[in-house]
Amino acid sequence: MPNLNEILNEAKVLAAAGRGDAIDVVRRKYLKQLSDLTGRNTIAYYSCFLTNPNIEEASIADIDKNGFMSVINKLDRTKGLDLILHTPGGDIAAAESIVEYLRSMFGNNIRAVIPQIAMSAGTMIACSCKSIIMGKQSNIGPIDPHFRGIPASGVIDEFKRAKEEVAADPKSIPIWRIIIEKYHPTFIGNCENAIQWSKGVVTEWLKSNMLEHEADKDKIANEIVDYLSDPNKTKTHARHIGIEDCERIKLKIDKMEESVEGKDLQDAILSVHHAYMITFFNSQTVKIIENQNAVALCIDKGSPVPLAPQQLIQIPPHFFQPLPPQNK
Repeated sequence: MPNLNEILNEAKVLAAAGRGDAIDVVRRKYLKQLSDLTGRNTIAYYSCFLTNPNIEEASIADIDKNGFMSVINKLDRTKGLDLILHTPGGDIAAAESIVEYLRSMFGNNIRAVIPQIAMSAGTMIACSCKSIIMGKQSNIGPIDPHFRGIPASGVIDEFKRAKEEVAADPKSIPIWRIIIEKYHPTFIGNCENAIQWSKGVVTEWLKSNMLEHEADKDKIANEIVDYLSDPNKTKTHARHIGIEDCERIKLKIDKMEESVEGKDLQDAILSVHHAYMITFFNSQTVKIIENQNAVALCIDKGSPVPLAPQQLIQIPPHFFQPLPPQNK
C-alpha cells in the first residue's frame, strides 16, 4: 500500500508532466481501483474537517443530496453501494433525508466504509447500512444532538438539576434564574424532541437493515442507541469509538484486515483515504462527493478545484444554511 507521501509524490510527478489536475487524477485512480476490487459501486463522501476544522460548510447539509443525485445517476444500482464516510456530522434532517434517498436507490445493499472518522450524524448514516467496514484506525462517535454546540441532553439535565435544587433550597432560585434565563422558553422541548428524533430514526434504521435478521433485533438496537446517545456513557460528544467498542455494542462490523478481499481491501481503502486527504491539504476544497466513474460534486472555498468541467458542480459556500439541531 502506498503511504500518504508516496501518493503525494505520484501526484507531483503528474503535475511536473503538465497535468494541472494531477491530484484529481490520482484520487480517482484509487477510488476506481477500490470499486474494481469489490465489484460494487463506490461513493466517497469526504469533508475537510480535519484540515480546516472551523469551516461550517464541511458539515452534512441538505445541499449534499444534490451531490448524491449527480453521482448515483447512471450507476448500475444492482451492484449495491459502498459509501465511504469521512465527516464531522451535521444536520440531522439532512442526514435522515440522505439515508432515505440512498435506500430508495440501493435498498438495504449499502455498506458504510470508515477509513478514519465518521462522527455524530455521520455515525447515524453508518448505522443505517447493512454493515460498517472499519480498521484499527477507524472511529465513529456519539449521536446525541446539539444545538449550535449546546448538548441537548446537557440542557435537560441542567433543568432537572435546577428543579431539584430549587425544591430543596428556595434560596437557590436567584442563582438558577440567571442560568435558566439564557434559554428560550421552548428550548427544553426542542431538546427533548431532538433526542427522541435522533434515537428513533437510528433505532429504526438498525432494525430494518443491519439487525434485520436478528431474532432479538429490538433489544440490540435499543442497546446500541442507548450507548451512542447517552453522554453518561460516552462522556463527551467528541468521543472516538473504535472497532472493539463497536463490536462490543453489537454493531455489525466488517474488519478491513479480515475481509473477503483480504489485505487488498485495507490497502485500497487507505489509498483512497490518503488521496482525499492530499486533496484537502493542497486545495481550498471543503467537501467532495464522488463516484468510481469520476463524477463528482465539489464544494470549494475560494479558488475552484480543477475537476473536469462536465463532471463538476461548483457550489459557493453561501448556499449552505445548516440549521439546528445538529449532530456535530
